[in-house]
Amino acid sequence: MEEGISISHECIYQYIYADKKSGGQLHRHLRCQKKRRKRYGTYDCRGVIRNRVSIEERPEIVGERSRVGDWEGDTMIGKNHKGALVTLVERKSLYTIIDAVARRTAAAVHGAIVSGLAPHKGKLHTLTHDNGKEMAEHEQITDGLGIRVYFAHPYSSWERGVNENTNGLIRQYFPKDRELIGVTRKEVEKAMERLNHRPRKTLGFLTPYEVFLSRAICLEAKFPP
Repeated sequence: MEEGISISHECIYQYIYADKKSGGQLHRHLRCQKKRRKRYGTYDCRGVIRNRVSIEERPEIVGERSRVGDWEGDTMIGKNHKGALVTLVERKSLYTIIDAVARRTAAAVHGAIVSGLAPHKGKLHTLTHDNGKEMAEHEQITDGLGIRVYFAHPYSSWERGVNENTNGLIRQYFPKDRELIGVTRKEVEKAMERLNHRPRKTLGFLTPYEVFLSRAICLEAKFPP
């Protein structure tokens, strides 16, 4: 204060850890003795997605869940980061689409989303996703499907709550202690079949299939005793 000098806490930490690397003892006076220092709020190691559109610009009707065609998406990683599942959930009906990819690359995720949603072009309004770099090709997804892609705020999974809850159900079929590199198409289709034909209390005990396609089914015929 006497010298009119302002020093940020970041400069102080850098000085202390530089002293530590050179054999000094200043770090021993730190209140928290952690091996690694966690930084808050300043750094996002996932990188920046070009031309991303924030969820803040998403139409209000999406939050109402009053129409079919608003989707939420995510990727689920296998054990040891081997393999991944691309998951897509329609907000009103809870209709779920799953696809397996060997690697969580932008090209692989782009392909899985397009192939999964293409058969439902009449029911594609918006897609809300997280900020993973695998969504770097979101503009190509919009060009291919005509669906508008919005991004939730970083570390705000509740903004995609329908998808997060559905991922918990999907984990019953693909648990966290399993590598997803060898997931077969038959396994994926079985999980989708069970999830989309499961009566849901939030849907008045209709199934996601019935609500999404506005089509009643005979559960006895679908799942005989």
